[in-house]
Amino acid sequence: MRIRRNPIARPELAASKIFIDEPILNKGHWHELFLKKQPIYLELGCGKGTFIAKMSSSMPNTNFIAVDIKSEVLFLAKRNVEQTFKELNKNIENVYLTAYNIELINNIFDENDKVNRIYINFCNPWPRPKHKKRRLTHPRQLNHYKKFLIPSGEIFFKTDDDELFNESINYFEDNGFNIIYKTYDLHASNFEENIETEHEKMFIEQGKKIKFLIARIQ
Repeated sequence: MRIRRNPIARPELAASKIFIDEPILNKGHWHELFLKKQPIYLELGCGKGTFIAKMSSSMPNTNFIAVDIKSEVLFLAKRNVEQTFKELNKNIENVYLTAYNIELINNIFDENDKVNRIYINFCNPWPRPKHKKRRLTHPRQLNHYKKFLIPSGEIFFKTDDDELFNESINYFEDNGFNIIYKTYDLHASNFEENIETEHEKMFIEQGKKIKFLIARIQ
């Protein structure tokens, strides 16, 4: 779905204390942005921010960074984060948003940016063979993530797409990750820590089963 350009998105983000306008300047120094030194969880492709808002507001002992390429969705994510913290009467101290092309994530994170966990929720499945290298779970991307994931760091991956899920299992297993949890029907599984995203809700309403796995770096 194409997102319409919104003229207020970029100015609103630029004025926000939780938006990082030039993420490349923080390469190697992400931990220094936060008030508390604690584990960092990274969401790749945060969309409208339903997930990151709920996660960051409910886990004060974890720092969060959410990345998306579109300012038009990131300013909605900013609003969702602000509203969620406001409703809980909490100050926003453990989450930042930034805009960047995730395929080039190695330009803004390096081995000094120790990330404990990565979330990839409902990324573009890129079904055509010539486009598969653009998948966020493709081996090329996994090699980027391994540079800044801590030893035993984990990737939480959700999708509605069967082909993407099955091929991603192979990507993970062939590139230094162990699959420690896997289900082809998340909502019928015994996994109790799920936080529903906006895409997840839409797919469930369409009758689609949600595939989910946790991959741990060896």
